[in-house]
Amino acid sequence: MLDNDTQTRLLQQYPMLRELPAADQAALQASASVMHLPAGTIVFDEDQPCQGFPLLLSGSIHVIKTAANGRELQLYSVDPGESCILTSSCLLGHAKYKARGVAKQDTELVVLPPSAFKKLISVHEPFRNYIFSLFSERLTDLMQLVSAVAFQKLDQRLAILLINKPDPIHATHQALADELGSAREIISRLLKSFAEQGWVKLGREQIDITDATALKKFANI
Repeated sequence: MLDNDTQTRLLQQYPMLRELPAADQAALQASASVMHLPAGTIVFDEDQPCQGFPLLLSGSIHVIKTAANGRELQLYSVDPGESCILTSSCLLGHAKYKARGVAKQDTELVVLPPSAFKKLISVHEPFRNYIFSLFSERLTDLMQLVSAVAFQKLDQRLAILLINKPDPIHATHQALADELGSAREIISRLLKSFAEQGWVKLGREQIDITDATALKKFANI
């Protein structure tokens, strides 16, 4: 059961739920639960069944695919107002997860039971449109990721990642390696090369971009 404050924040982040009839809203809020997850919590893991549909109020969940050798590749992130298309797919297809979800920050979310999710998507058009719109957006993102992994060199992908982050960049070399599905040692070597060319300045868990024009030219963007 959601308290009044949580109900208000839920409807602010997911306005399509405001269009539900009052009785359906009450039933939804009665069946939903709230979870508070510390940073680093594994929200779901590979080969686990899906237990519910998450609606984020704060924080962030990163969805990661892990290779047999332990290498990881971030597929996408889920932020407040969004949800997880992998979870949607698992619920709709009665399948287990094929990736891992990790809370990258302290995260608060509302969890709908599978029955509530299936009812919403079958009878509530705004919610159904929201889910299919997310599928479309994520598919585009994943196609871009596949294209980058297949056709761009790692140093170019790193340059693009740096350019697209707020400057200065507060991240460890390991965190950047995880985002790119690479090893920390390789990323550190590439960053050192960028620094030697005057494109970035390296600090402790911080990277300052000193020549964005050269970095963009190198990345071909």
